[in-house]
Amino acid sequence: MNSLLSLQSIPTAMAKKTKAKLNKPASPLPPPPDMNNADDDLMTDLLAELESRDHNRQVASAGILNEMHIQEHATELETQASKKQDAKSRFKARQARKVAQLAQSFSPDDPAVQERLAREGKEEQDQITRVASSLGLQVYDINPDGHCLFSAIADQLALLGVIPPAQATYAAIRTTAANFIHAHPDDFLPFLPSAEGEDGAGALDPGMMNRAEFDNYCATMRDTAIWGGEPEIVALSRAFNVPIHVVQGGNPAVVVHDPSGDSTISQRQGYAGPIIRISYHRRQFGLGEHYNSLRPIPVRQS
Repeated sequence: MNSLLSLQSIPTAMAKKTKAKLNKPASPLPPPPDMNNADDDLMTDLLAELESRDHNRQVASAGILNEMHIQEHATELETQASKKQDAKSRFKARQARKVAQLAQSFSPDDPAVQERLAREGKEEQDQITRVASSLGLQVYDINPDGHCLFSAIADQLALLGVIPPAQATYAAIRTTAANFIHAHPDDFLPFLPSAEGEDGAGALDPGMMNRAEFDNYCATMRDTAIWGGEPEIVALSRAFNVPIHVVQGGNPAVVVHDPSGDSTISQRQGYAGPIIRISYHRRQFGLGEHYNSLRPIPVRQS
């Protein structure tokens, strides 16, 4: 069953029933529904519980989501969204990842859960390290402050000599990304959700943003610490005319963004141009996705 479509299949009544259960944290939790049969209302209700200030409700909701294998489901949705490239799929993937990360942070201190999370984190880090090492690179840690994507790309641009080090700040790179997107609405609107950004209400509508929403998206991306994502990576690749390769713990191991739109150019044998290389971590930090820079491994002096 296609998981991107299957979120529509459970009746809303199940979502309301689950929410009612969560309002009574002392009561036994209902059997967790299969994520392949979960609906959008249920996901929204559980996310609301995770974002509440009632710790018992947060823990109860996290328990349900973990039994629903939300981590695996989020990864599956991200894989599907990378293929479909539409706003609705991207929203579902980002929502599922946000729910998964919050569920992880409120999970009870269950040794089995902690062991699984530690194992998954190590597997992701090992894969990223292995791919980076094969390229003669190592992870350079970037501060996890909401600006990590822009800081990682700034570090790479300075390292490659594309911009002077004094200009390699997250603020400057944010501005470049936001301004480029704003100047090319026809190129980016089809990949942006319909209302209030990728996590906004109404974003399940596959329609495009209106002009006011688009202007707000660009201003928010420029002026706040909101996370950047694929639209900003594409924009920066084109703005600086440099391919951006993202190493991740998944398949594919390297996601390529080329300013020409042809992802094969910078992977061809003999390509000698600069390449920005960053790493994407889903599990390095419990509360959100994170980007690091990939720097050359220093040559040891004999």
